[in-house]
Amino acid sequence: MARLQERLTDRLTAHAPFDLLPRPVTFEARLQRVILPADSLLCAAGAPLDGLYVIESGAIDIEAEGGDIVSHRRPGDVIGERGLMADGRATLTARTAAPTALILLPTDLFQDLLAKHPAFAAWFLPKAQVDISADTEESAGLTALSVGDLMAATPVTCPPGTAIQVVAEQMRDHRISSVMVVEDGALAGIVTARDLTNRVLAEGLDGRARVRDVMTADPVTIAPSALGLDALVMLADHSISHLPVVEDGRIHGMIGRTDLFRRQAATASHMIAEIVAAPDAVAMAAIVARAPALLAELVAAGTAPAAVCRRITDITDAVTRRLLILAEAALGPAPVPWLWLACGSQGRREQTGVSDQDNCLILDDSAGAEDDAYFAELARIVSSGLDTCGFVYCPGDMMATNPRWRQKRRVWRGYFDGWIDQPDGAAQMLASVMFDLRPIGGTEALFDNLQAETLARARGNSIFVAHMAANALKHTPPLSLFRGFALIRSGEHKNTVDLKHSGVVPVVDLGRIYALQGAIPAVNTRARLRAAKERRVVSEAGATELLDAYDLIAETRLRHQAAAIRRGKTPDNYLSPQDMSELERNHLRGAFMVVKALQSALGHGRAGLG
Repeated sequence: MARLQERLTDRLTAHAPFDLLPRPVTFEARLQRVILPADSLLCAAGAPLDGLYVIESGAIDIEAEGGDIVSHRRPGDVIGERGLMADGRATLTARTAAPTALILLPTDLFQDLLAKHPAFAAWFLPKAQVDISADTEESAGLTALSVGDLMAATPVTCPPGTAIQVVAEQMRDHRISSVMVVEDGALAGIVTARDLTNRVLAEGLDGRARVRDVMTADPVTIAPSALGLDALVMLADHSISHLPVVEDGRIHGMIGRTDLFRRQAATASHMIAEIVAAPDAVAMAAIVARAPALLAELVAAGTAPAAVCRRITDITDAVTRRLLILAEAALGPAPVPWLWLACGSQGRREQTGVSDQDNCLILDDSAGAEDDAYFAELARIVSSGLDTCGFVYCPGDMMATNPRWRQKRRVWRGYFDGWIDQPDGAAQMLASVMFDLRPIGGTEALFDNLQAETLARARGNSIFVAHMAANALKHTPPLSLFRGFALIRSGEHKNTVDLKHSGVVPVVDLGRIYALQGAIPAVNTRARLRAAKERRVVSEAGATELLDAYDLIAETRLRHQAAAIRRGKTPDNYLSPQDMSELERNHLRGAFMVVKALQSALGHGRAGLG
């Protein structure tokens, strides 16, 4: 018996995350082996779990509602972890696809290991996030960000024998005010623009003099792990403007007062205040250009994805409102009441580092044909200004510059009625976009009753809701039965996962359907999911799991974009799983499985997951 248990333990610790447990392993007697023939039920959705299963040999199919297979598990994979981390019941059905041997860790043993071994627990618990509300910005402040997040990671250096004139040319060419002096790979000193003034020009030195003669030797340094606030205090205490970032003799970068002051100015609130006072689109574009840095710093500080997206959207909203004010100032008072609305990710307050513009205009029913010239020009000014600020024109022409999306209120009501009455493919697509509308500027009363009436009418048409639900299921998570992720097979983004269309969009679609089913007026996806949970449109377990999955997918997407921004690249939505750790891939796959299970439940007319 002892040999058998030892062999089970050896097999167990050969796989992640059990290889993280300290040796020797002391729970041999608490392990059990389970052997099942093919097509045997291991656990049914909603049934109590005996513990955590680890596949020793064979294969397990994970089934969602109606028998849809959402994952194919092989030796080394675990079964039942999500249920054990929740209420102790299986969230999905598991059935053997072949004769299978499993190792069972009883629930109490699994809980003991989680409590005693943080590294092991981290495998099953997604990284905790700081829940920053949309009304605070501490997450991006100098008390939260490290020097490593704020520094210039590619500092300009020179050897001690460099001529002063050469160093001055370096400062000019790189538009910097300090250069680190490096000798034999180690920091020897620092020379600043102030040194060139006080120690070169003021002393009458020739430009051929050497840096070693004017540099500050053995300068004060700071570690990359120190907080931005620590750097600010150190600069003040030593009356200096630059700090080399050094740790264990290795040079990491340079941080200066300008970096810290720029960070303090790069909050959304500060940027919005500048936008409100901007005289034109060009001035706003210069302000919006700081938004990617803000996104990267919010992500680095651990800010919740919803709060990051809200901050980025707040900036877009501010630009739009300012452009509307400038347009009306240039054109004169509008002939009739009007309302500018955002749709898409801006409408949902879910913008990231990659966004185009989606907008429309609702005009008062008193508008005449002669009034359209005014609103056409207003739309042109605003859309052109948004494009100048980096919010490119919508590829599908879903903008107020398109006469179709610049109409009187009764025309808009006719649009919605037509889509609901005849839900063909085009109607479903348009309704999906337009159900995410949010007023930005103008007379909001033009939308209030229209939204409520449309939601009520849509909910009452079961055929329309069914068509919308079917349309929502067209975007599927990138799950492969055997390789873990279904990757893009060719083209520019080969071997990557599209975290937008295959990641967040399936959850956005589910949230929109739940909103239709429950007549939920909220537009934001998380708000829709929470309301659907409260109104029992979706089960409590399903909504909770889906919220967690959405947050993890959204965070992964933002981290990918932030990493590109820090490298000086344009952010996108295409992530290579090879760039992730095994732990990160495990969590992301689990999140995609949750989404797939909820889609399956929707397809079978149930709320799903409990």
